[in-house]
Amino acid sequence: MINRKEIAILITEKLTLQKSALKTRFLLNKNTIGFFYVDELLPSDLVREIHKNFPKIEETKHRKNIRENKYVAYQMNKYHPLLEEVIYAFQEENVVSCIAEICNAPDILPDENLYAGGLSLMTKGNHLSPHLDNSHDKNRQLWRVFNLLFYVAPDWRLENGGNLELWPNGLEGEPIEIISKFNRLVVMATHQKSWHSVNKVLVDDVRCCVSNYYFSEKPLLHSDDFHITTFRARPSEKSRDLILKADNHLRSAVRKVFKKGIRENPHQYKK
Repeated sequence: MINRKEIAILITEKLTLQKSALKTRFLLNKNTIGFFYVDELLPSDLVREIHKNFPKIEETKHRKNIRENKYVAYQMNKYHPLLEEVIYAFQEENVVSCIAEICNAPDILPDENLYAGGLSLMTKGNHLSPHLDNSHDKNRQLWRVFNLLFYVAPDWRLENGGNLELWPNGLEGEPIEIISKFNRLVVMATHQKSWHSVNKVLVDDVRCCVSNYYFSEKPLLHSDDFHITTFRARPSEKSRDLILKADNHLRSAVRKVFKKGIRENPHQYKK
């Protein structure tokens, strides 16, 4: 079986080939939500093997509430070892350094705990409301600065839904829709202006994603302040937005009293 170091070499080779273009793309959007994506990141046969070994829905955790509806998996030793290898390939030093150079963001760090990372699966009707990611790591010591999303569901199309949406002009503007295309890596900046979402899956299929976060001792924006994962509704959902604002306010108030939350967030890899 291919290991993480070998996968990391393949990732780095692909990123290096397109480095100049990726730098340009990221810089064009840096003042709103800096992002870039790379297609055909890894050999197709390898990505199909990754997809084939994704856990079954019943082997995952269902996150369903007013904010989100999706399935997650993060206790990686419960699943096929290839999945752990591909996740941690994105945390190898050569991959991290390459992405740091593209984004002109030195001193970024991967997260071996997979705090809020790991595997994400979405079936028909699943979605993720517009939100800002939690600003920090599990110990509230490092700033979350980049989100890496690697999509592995074959033949995924725009009309399937379940696509990433970026809101560079806030929730009053129009989102940029990025297809959750097979073998596509999306890298996006995370800060207090990086609103993003996943629109509803419309087909009887499963959208599969390998997710990683990078952290840093400094935030990407000097104006950044601590915030919990903050959810909003879509512009047309006025009543739902009021409920989510109240929910955000309540959860923020709790975190002011309990700096690390009332309980430890279970969404992390306990090795």
